[in-house]
Amino acid sequence: MAEQEHNNDKPADKKPSIGQVTASVMAAFFGVQSSKNKERDFKHGNHKVFIIMGLVATAVFIGSIALLVQFVLHITKAG
Repeated sequence: MAEQEHNNDKPADKKPSIGQVTASVMAAFFGVQSSKNKERDFKHGNHKVFIIMGLVATAVFIGSIALLVQFVLHITKAG
């Protein structure tokens, strides 16, 4: 039991998982990153993973906007 509590004392000392990296990139993308997660990312994260995830998030965002514009243009021409 004490060993389990010891492992939970410092969760920020572990390398962030891919889910945590994704959540951190999304939070940073919207400007709501917590200082605790930002500190974990800078201390234990691999900068290449964050750059790649950021580029993917940006591409998805731009693609979504482009699809939305195409959809709106299609709707307005059909009406």
